[in-house]
Amino acid sequence: MADVPPLSPQATPAPRPATAPSPANWGRFSLQRILGQGEHSVTWLALDPRLGPAPGREVALKLPVIHKAADAAVITRWVQHARRVSHLVHAHVVPVLEADVLEQQPYLVYGYLPGQTLASVLAQRGALPAAEAVALALDVLDALAAAHAAGMLHRNLKASNVLVDATGRAQLLDFGTATLVDGAPAWLSPEAAQGDITTPQSDVFAVGLLLAEMLAGKPLLDAGDPDRAKYRLAHEQLAPAADLGPDVNTSLRAIVARALAYDPGQRPPGATALRDALLAWSEATARGDSGETSDDVPGKKTLDALLARMRHKSDFPAMSDSVARIQGMANSETESISSVTNEILKDVALTNKLLRLVNSAHFAARGGSINTVSRAVSLVGFNGIRNMALSLVLLEHMGDKAHANVLKDEFLRSLMAGSIAVELCAVQRESEEAFIGAMFQNLGRLLAEFYFPNEARTVRGLMASTHKPIAEAAAAASVLGVGYEALGVEIAKSWGLPEGIQRSMRKPRGEPPLHPPVVVEERTRWIAMAANEIADILLRSPTAEAPLRLAQVAGHYSRSLGVSPAEVRIATVAARKKLIEMAAAMEIRVVAGSGAAQLLQAPEEAPDPVAELPDALAPLALQATPPADGSAPATPVHSVADILTEGIQDITHAMVEDFKLGDVLRMILETMFRAMHCQRIIFCMRDPKTETLTGRFGLGEGVEGVVKPFQVALKPSGAPDLFSAVCLKGADTMIADATEARITERLPAWYRQQIHAPTFLLLPLVIQNKPVGLIYADTATKGGLGLDEKELALLRTLRNQAVMAFKQNS
Repeated sequence: MADVPPLSPQATPAPRPATAPSPANWGRFSLQRILGQGEHSVTWLALDPRLGPAPGREVALKLPVIHKAADAAVITRWVQHARRVSHLVHAHVVPVLEADVLEQQPYLVYGYLPGQTLASVLAQRGALPAAEAVALALDVLDALAAAHAAGMLHRNLKASNVLVDATGRAQLLDFGTATLVDGAPAWLSPEAAQGDITTPQSDVFAVGLLLAEMLAGKPLLDAGDPDRAKYRLAHEQLAPAADLGPDVNTSLRAIVARALAYDPGQRPPGATALRDALLAWSEATARGDSGETSDDVPGKKTLDALLARMRHKSDFPAMSDSVARIQGMANSETESISSVTNEILKDVALTNKLLRLVNSAHFAARGGSINTVSRAVSLVGFNGIRNMALSLVLLEHMGDKAHANVLKDEFLRSLMAGSIAVELCAVQRESEEAFIGAMFQNLGRLLAEFYFPNEARTVRGLMASTHKPIAEAAAAASVLGVGYEALGVEIAKSWGLPEGIQRSMRKPRGEPPLHPPVVVEERTRWIAMAANEIADILLRSPTAEAPLRLAQVAGHYSRSLGVSPAEVRIATVAARKKLIEMAAAMEIRVVAGSGAAQLLQAPEEAPDPVAELPDALAPLALQATPPADGSAPATPVHSVADILTEGIQDITHAMVEDFKLGDVLRMILETMFRAMHCQRIIFCMRDPKTETLTGRFGLGEGVEGVVKPFQVALKPSGAPDLFSAVCLKGADTMIADATEARITERLPAWYRQQIHAPTFLLLPLVIQNKPVGLIYADTATKGGLGLDEKELALLRTLRNQAVMAFKQNS
């Protein structure tokens, strides 16, 4: 290889060979035709007589345009660097055969590979299929990983520096030429655009640009306006185009978005990390388990993917089923309290948490202890129970997830927003809709955190950039293809939440109105928005900054809410106290120092907070109490007698009021069902037309199919069967083993054929020596109803309360 000839700083560049006729000779090279030409270089197909028999071996001769300010020292360093690159041998790096200077013109000699540049491919074909684009990016990253391991950066990666060979594989060109010429502004990294030191993350950013260009079919930045491109790179957070191909799913979009992070620390740490992420995506796609579907509607792919994951990922609060069923029952005109109660009772944990919640300070104003779901539904109402049940199921099984702490932060923030919204509602009947609207206003974010954790992490990274963070809506749209708000509303729609609630989940646009809106839905939307902003501050703001920021939000929204800033503060403090009690009722344990721990720190008590701080919200003293071991507290174990006693008290309170017979009977059945842990419990009532006790309603798994067969004859034509005899005598009866021959032969045919439980209990209701009803309970195991005398006595008391309810109702 020839030595570098001495050049004086005043040397002028040689004429650009691109203008030379073809064929022509330049030095020893015989120039055949131009392979590629750009603003910064021209590449010829040339013959090199040194590398083969006459007329010579085909090579690619690259002649960069010399920067005007380049002196001999710069050119010397460039040649030395290029010669270092010649030692890089890799399957996806076009080999550098020579680097030198001839006639004051630096040049590179590459081995010639038939093919065309990626820029030419994109100019001809436009956007590439996702699988093909990722495969080319993997080739490039393989080459970069080897270069980075050898201590070399590319610094000038763009489509014109990637050769796609005859086999369709990518080969990388031009390591380090940006040290000699002005780098192409549209393909710089943000740090390079600002003149800062470049790192492996700079090359990672370039791959993000390259991949975004392949998927969109055009560069992310306009190369025709270099000043504008350089400015945007230096000052803006870029995101993949919204209109990528239908096969670009949320996972791939998130990978590209992370590579394009403005802050190098938010990008993958190197080419290997980005290659691994793309390889995992490629393998998942090949297996067909990416969970994505094609659709031309923006965001539809994300929605379909989310619904698919919800169907197959049962450990997130059974949202797809439970929410839809509970919501459907709450909205139905035909569903009874019994149906809603039975649905909730299917989940023991949900039942216990719901009862603790309705007895917390949040609902204490309703008066008295509430010990049955039936009474809770009756007092709180369908919508109130729906709101609480939805709140509770959102948290089920989160403790089993590695990112449970992030989910708890989001859940508690949502619950806090709902609680604040209730306190801010001037009209009580609007509070339920305000609660669920505020709580679900960020449902999309919560769902994304659970089902798309990697993508959600990328969104948080884009928002937290130390240089130029972008808003959450823009970040989510760039990563998922749809904003969190739209995602949450679509899921709410799939669950069947009312349209009014769906609308309240959408944040209002523009400045808050000067007066409370007349339309209820508009009022609740502004309340929900203000409540969410307050909850965000309580969750994320440093302690010292929180009071001022809360005061600013209170002042911003007070007129549109129809309350003073001081009243906003009082509502916030009250809601926070209730949230702490609700969290305790739901057994939520949080990590010390987390956002959730900050949110659950008790506010200071003040004798007259309005008088003390009239212009700002009272500082909320944060005194976190870390959990002892991070484990959930043990749930108190209630005995059969305890549950029965509490139920008796609950029913006694209900019967003092203006009660409905059906409500009291349901409460009695529910108390027995929970206490005995039976399989099914059924209430039968006398039909005067047929003189039979017929099944009316019940609780338990599959009870709907068991209620109808119950037909206990009160005037049997022959010898009375066991059920008829018990009811006619009014004798409470426990059958421990219904499989014994002497028992089986006395069971009615309808019972043997359709039910025939091994153990059952019969508690007849008798008024004036006439049977008017029957309570039946059974278990699936022999001897499963092991009740002592005290427990049987309490069951009889409950049965007698049913008799009394019949008498008072007649």
